[in-house]
Amino acid sequence: MSETVVRPAKLSDLPPITGIYNHYIVHTPITFDLEPVTAESRIGWFREHSEGARNRLFVAERAGAIVGYAGTGRFRDRRAYDTTVETTIYCAPGSTGLGIGVELYEALFAALAGEDINRIVAGITLPNDASVALHRRFGFTPVGTFTANGRKFGRYWDVLWMERPLALPARGRRSRAKKV
Repeated sequence: MSETVVRPAKLSDLPPITGIYNHYIVHTPITFDLEPVTAESRIGWFREHSEGARNRLFVAERAGAIVGYAGTGRFRDRRAYDTTVETTIYCAPGSTGLGIGVELYEALFAALAGEDINRIVAGITLPNDASVALHRRFGFTPVGTFTANGRKFGRYWDVLWMERPLALPARGRRSRAKKV
């Protein structure tokens, strides 16, 4: 079994990242893009997710192949939202269930530590039990579900929104707050 290397993405990783993403466009409702994209058309997306103090993009590599990616990007374009980022994470077909998502999120959240980020949010098209479980593992909690808000493959899909603070409370620590 090959060892997974998680590292910051390079522009030369954009073609395999795009290939992974296109799989989800064509075969699943997980993304609401409807038509495959080109690497060239995603250069702006790549720069948004990989350049800047708070935006990061990591890839997972096994045996020289990119098998997944995860990153953060801008949540909304109004400045009051600047301390909230939205995550993205995808694993290549055949690479799910191997712990790659865990390794990607571990690297991503470690890289964000100390940044001026208050909240990390994730939108998950339902059903997607694996993604919900991954996000729960990393301290995300549900905040609401938009029902029937994306149409793909001739039907409407719900999107669960989850959030977490950048710094999670230590596990097992009791609050020092006094009850009133």
